[in-house]
Amino acid sequence: MPSDPLPPLRSVIADHGLSARKSLGQNFLLDLNLTAKIARSAGDLTRCDVLEIGPGPGGLTRGLLSEGARHVLAIEKDSRCLPALAEIAAAWPGRLTVIEGDALKVNPLDHLTPPIRIAANLPYNVGTELLVRWLTPPDWPPFWQSLTLMFQREVAERIVAAPGSKAYGRLALLAQWRCDARIVMSLPPQAFTPPPKVSSAVVHLTALPEPRFPADAKTLERVVAMAFNQRRKMMRAALKGLAPDIEDKLRAAGIAPTDRAETVDLERFCALAQLIKT
Repeated sequence: MPSDPLPPLRSVIADHGLSARKSLGQNFLLDLNLTAKIARSAGDLTRCDVLEIGPGPGGLTRGLLSEGARHVLAIEKDSRCLPALAEIAAAWPGRLTVIEGDALKVNPLDHLTPPIRIAANLPYNVGTELLVRWLTPPDWPPFWQSLTLMFQREVAERIVAAPGSKAYGRLALLAQWRCDARIVMSLPPQAFTPPPKVSSAVVHLTALPEPRFPADAKTLERVVAMAFNQRRKMMRAALKGLAPDIEDKLRAAGIAPTDRAETVDLERFCALAQLIKT
């Protein structure tokens, strides 16, 4: 790993009196070898700007900069972490911008130059919402080339799940419609402070040049959300509010009205979304 001039993260946390806050979904990853490995799994960053959400004391931030990221924009809601992040900015002059704010409300494009990649140990309480936002812009390709994101292991498995599996659902469909998605790392609870109750995993998603099948993003998201909201119901019952002739549309999309959502693949969900939109 390229040289990192700063003290170990445990020292940084002690010096600044930082403790992870459950209300902010924080779990700090302190092993700089692991944060560097996550940064490397994001690919060659030397010609990219990187967006990081929830850097906390800056473990992954340091990994991204050490691994050569052209510029990192870190959005942090917790003002307690700002002095530690300022030390990182001083150690890598001109390569780190820190914004104090809510990642759901800040527009990062005001501060980033393409090509852009996103890499983050996402706060658990906003991770899924941010992912869905990044996956469902009205226009494609998006502003980012790839996402390298840490989630609870269960969420990561839902992103890469195949039809028919227990984890298959909304996240799998939205992710795999427009991206190649794979789990690239697993991390035990002991890697974090405080240790969460579950294991974590890093998912790498690469944006495809165009979606695998044509569909309107908002319509597809609505269809998928309704279908899996009541996944034990047959499709005709789960989607009965979408269209008066829903059974006809299901059949036209190659879906039996008696099918359940977990058996319907991406291509047929996209075909149904197109029929409902028109």
